[in-house]
Amino acid sequence: GFTQLRRVLAHATAEARQTKVGALVYVGDCFEEEMDSVVAEAANLAMLGVPAFMFHEGDDPRAAAAFREVARLTKGVYARFDSGAARQLRELLMAAAIYATGGAVALREHAKKKGGEVLRLSKAMDRK
Repeated sequence: GFTQLRRVLAHATAEARQTKVGALVYVGDCFEEEMDSVVAEAANLAMLGVPAFMFHEGDDPRAAAAFREVARLTKGVYARFDSGAARQLRELLMAAAIYATGGAVALREHAKKKGGEVLRLSKAMDRK
């Protein structure tokens, strides 16, 4: 089916206007939408202070560009993983959950213990 990143971003924005949303986690492998409309929705989410953790399965260059831009605008992070890397995705999702519930400090502490992809993700968040 047709990707719906814009719709996901709009929903997250609406939710964040009503209640605290610590982060958005998006896992995708392709991007088929108009970049301008997705960027506009990402900007709305960014104004509410919600970072987007954009996890990219595979190597589609158009998806990579779109996901990186959403992460940049929202002060989130972009990470790529391979389709066979279930453990890697699990670690990335755990890191996003830790950030959403405990913030940057909790993520840094977890990253020190875990290392690997989680440490890379934590360092990317620190640069924001």
